[in-house]
Formats: sequence, structure tokens, C-alpha cells
Amino acid sequence: MEVDKEEVKSFNELGIIDALVEACETLGWKNPSKIQAEAIPHALEGKDLIGLAQTGSGKTGAFALPILQALLKNERRVPFFACVLSPTRELAIQIAEQFEALGSGIGVRCAVLVGGVDMVQQTLALGKRPDIVVGTPGRLVDHLSNTKGFSLRTLKYLVLDEADRLLNEDFEKSLNEILDVIPRERRTYLFSATMTQKVRKLQRACLRNPVKIEASSKYSTVDTLKQQYCFVPAMYKDCYLVYILTEMSGCTSMVFTRTCDSTRFLALVLRNLGLRSIPISGQMSQSKRLGALNKFKAGECNILICTDVASRGLDIPSVDMVINYDIPTNSKDYIHRVGRTARAGRSGVAISLINQYEVEWYLQIEKLIGKELPEFPSREVEVLLLLERVTEAKRISQMKIKESGLKRRNGRGDDGNDEEVERHLGIEGKKKFKKSRK
Repeated sequence: MEVDKEEVKSFNELGIIDALVEACETLGWKNPSKIQAEAIPHALEGKDLIGLAQTGSGKTGAFALPILQALLKNERRVPFFACVLSPTRELAIQIAEQFEALGSGIGVRCAVLVGGVDMVQQTLALGKRPDIVVGTPGRLVDHLSNTKGFSLRTLKYLVLDEADRLLNEDFEKSLNEILDVIPRERRTYLFSATMTQKVRKLQRACLRNPVKIEASSKYSTVDTLKQQYCFVPAMYKDCYLVYILTEMSGCTSMVFTRTCDSTRFLALVLRNLGLRSIPISGQMSQSKRLGALNKFKAGECNILICTDVASRGLDIPSVDMVINYDIPTNSKDYIHRVGRTARAGRSGVAISLINQYEVEWYLQIEKLIGKELPEFPSREVEVLLLLERVTEAKRISQMKIKESGLKRRNGRGDDGNDEEVERHLGIEGKKKFKKSRK
């Protein structure tokens, strides 16, 4: 069934029933997104789906609406009707929230099974026999093995969200165990930002004659995203970060780092400089991660310092700017990071800080997205006016971390290198970078 996105005026025209259309309107979904317009009619026909769509495209609605409609039409309402698997806790919680919001008028019950939360609480939630189970593979296997009376024998729908990440070695064993114990007679929806060899292998293993929907080009960033780079000497990286955040003050920003320790350290430095920042990383407890996310969503803090744990799936609609403080070593991660801004038709800015040691990684990113990005305008003289304040803020932050007994990495410019040598490397690195792009 072909659906022309331009002709679709409402969810009604896709075959969605009135009760769910009203729920969409309550959430502010006036018209279907491209992935929704293309996926929903096939899903309502009972087909298995492979959906390839860039982050922020409305994937959750594309699989939640058909599942909820099937649940409503099911005469004998059975528990554990659908299971959605996600690679991260935050994404699982967010998916469950969307199911509950869309199904609020029909009394949909959800259970979230993720690590970092007391298993007893989750067991009690499963005891209420929910319609939808959303979880991470490892914790779902824990419950299938240890929670008395819980099984997925009645499962009608399985969704693998961010399937390319679910297929890495961390999840592969758990995923195989789940696939072994769920009914073969079911509908399966596989959603992924990228089509890797492992995703193809999974497609062959657990989908039946699926319809493939590609709502975006293979690796792309949206047209409303303004992307720039800023070449910085490694020793002045923190000064450039503060400079950009100050220049773009008032923006809601996400700053991506490579390590969990960096998120804590940078958040402290920025707070010492009077900027409202908060860290989020995989090392934090679930309650602290959710607390940080909620503060950011509520606007209490306008700068979220994060690792790649926050690069996919989190729907934070008001992000104005993404800064790559550390260039990702895997260029595909760049797509996911910058996808946190310019969502659902809004505009946004992405700025990547490149030092002399990261040029190769950055050139791979430009090759992947198929274009050379313009330079963020900055004057080193102005940036270095911040040096004294930033150095002092770093010193105070290091003392605080030492006092609190937290393990830290010493890699913020205080590595014993001679300042003039570092400065020279930065200047030479910039020249080589410019030359490599000609």
C-alpha cells in the first residue's frame, strides 16, 4: 500500500481510529511524520517492518500506534501483548511514556524493565499483568529467568528499536535468549538509524517477508541543521568551549565528551564559571541520570554534558545546539549526536571542536556526510582572554573531585607538556588540516 506523504492530511487517513487520533492531537502531533505515514498502513495490514529513519523522525509513533490499535481490536485482552527492546534505560523509559500518553484514553498499562532499578519494584509491576513491556535486553532476560509467573508466551508484537545498537556484543547473547523463548507467530518491527550487516542478519532470522521503509538517505543530517567546525589547540580546548557557550548564551546545549569522567569534570568547570551545566553518563545511577535529564528538560540547567549514552533516542525537543567537545572515533556516532538538535523541522546548530590529534576522525565525518563544513568564526585573542578564569575554574574542579574521592582522568591540558610546544603543534596542525581539505 503506497502512501504519498504530501497527500496525508491526518492520522485518520492512515487508518488510525478516532480514540488514538485524539491522543495524537493531545501530544501535539498534527500530521504524521514521513516514517509514520509510510510505516503505519503496512503495520495495520499485519506486515513485519524494517524502518530506517534518522533520529528524531517520529519512529516511536510509527510502531506504537499500530500496536495500540491492535490491542484495542483484540477482543480478549491478553497481558504482555507487546514487547519493545531498547539499548538504553532512558530510551526505554521514554518509549513507555509515549505508549502511556497515546493509550491514556484506553487504559494501557506499561512496565519498564531496565537495570539500575530495584528488581522487586519491577516484579510488582509485572504482577499487574501490563499490556506493554519495554526494557533493555539484559534486564528482560533476568526477569524471564527469575520472576515467577512471568513469560512472553502471549506476545503478539516484538519491536527492536535502535536495532543497530542492540546487535553489539553487549546485547547479542541476551537478545538471542529472548528470541528463543517468544512465540514464532508474532509481528516484528525492526527500527534502525543505519542498515548494518548485523541488522540484515537479524532481519533474515526473525522477520517474515518484511516491508522495508527508508525515510531518509543512509547517513544524513537534516537540512535545518547548521554544522560548523572550530579548530582548537588541544591545550586551549576548554577556553574555546566556554567561548562558544558564552557567545551562544541563552541556547539550550548538549556537549558530548568521550568519557564519563570528562562529563563530571567539565560540568564542574562550567558551574564554577557561572554556567548552568549538569552531567549525564552511564556511570551514574538510574535515578541520578533521570534527575539530570529532568532538570535539563525543565530548563533548570541549559547545558547537558554527556557521553554517547545520550546521543540516541532521547527526545529533548528544545535543544538549540550540540557541541562535540570530543570528536567521536566512530563517524556514524556524529550523525546520532547532532540529531539531538534540529528535530521535527526546527533549526539547530552543531559545532565540532577539532584539535591537532583529531583531524583524521573529523575528515572521516565529512566524508560520511558528503560535505565540507564551514568554520565557526572565532578569534584566538578573544578566546585567550578567558584563559585565566578557565584555568582557575579547572583547578578548583580538580580539587573538588580529589576531595570527593572520585576517580578522575588527568587529560585537560595539564599533562606536563611545554606550553610553547603545544601551541606550535596546534598552529601546525591547523595548517595541515586546511591543506588536507584542498
